[in-house]
Amino acid sequence: MIAHLKGRIEATGIDSVVIDVNGVGYLAGASARTLAALGAVGEFATLHTEMLVSEDSIRLMGFATAAERDWFRHLTSVQGVGAKVALAILSILSPEEVQTAVARADAAMIARANGVGPKLAQRIVNELKDKAGGVTLVAGGGAAPPGGAAQDAVSAMLNLGFKPAEASAAVNAAADELGTGATLDALVRLALRKAAK
Repeated sequence: MIAHLKGRIEATGIDSVVIDVNGVGYLAGASARTLAALGAVGEFATLHTEMLVSEDSIRLMGFATAAERDWFRHLTSVQGVGAKVALAILSILSPEEVQTAVARADAAMIARANGVGPKLAQRIVNELKDKAGGVTLVAGGGAAPPGGAAQDAVSAMLNLGFKPAEASAAVNAAADELGTGATLDALVRLALRKAAK
């Protein structure tokens, strides 16, 4: 399994990118959001990846962030959502916006993506509602700040096997204690301690 690629952007297409890693060019499908975030041809970039294996092909999908890769995995776990539809959703919505739409059962927001009708959008929010537990309230009544170290920390906790609501609550508590400049490492360490209590 290829988890990520670090190298020079060799070429970009409408829905793909080629990353040169020590002389080997890796072609990866990508959302419009990822392509915009990566930079220009010739620049160095890190691409989080997901390998898709079928009877007749092996393909790499690339993402600018681990959170986007995680939501790609969640979306493609829904019946009727393939890689193309998941990338279409992630092209118009950030991972945080997908999470918010699912948490609020806002199928209309998901249905804005090309190739996603109302029925499929409703199936997505119904099947993924337990994955959107990361949208919780923090002290002060506001929503958890999207993106950055906090989002990556929640993703790390989910990868360690915590339920979305547990992961989000622990990271929010850690972020409250550490403040806005907290690093990912510090957030995850403190969130693990808080989740163990």
